[in-house]
Amino acid sequence: MDNSLNDQRPPVPAWDEGTDGGSPRFILRLYVTGMTPRSLRAIAQMTSICSEYLPDRHDLEIIDIYQHPSLASQDQIIASPTLLKTSPPPEIRLIGELSNRQRVLSSLGIAGSE
Repeated sequence: MDNSLNDQRPPVPAWDEGTDGGSPRFILRLYVTGMTPRSLRAIAQMTSICSEYLPDRHDLEIIDIYQHPSLASQDQIIASPTLLKTSPPPEIRLIGELSNRQRVLSSLGIAGSE
């Protein structure tokens, strides 16, 4: 967990092309509540998905809402865990258990998840 986060994030472009110029870069924020078993499972699941399906074309920011409540408020987070995908469009939110890998992949629109 990055405890050096401040409440002012630099702006992220609405659409960020990946390093290869053709694949979109996924901008993801995972909101968790401390280091509970549920939070740890969500972190492990998203880290695994990003490594396997989005290598070198994702930014995954893990935010503990206990440590950074203003970030959660800014993004209107009301439950945990919540995954927020801001890029590529459209913005999506997955709220609650992220253990259903197929559901997460499909919701993110990741090719090859069929």
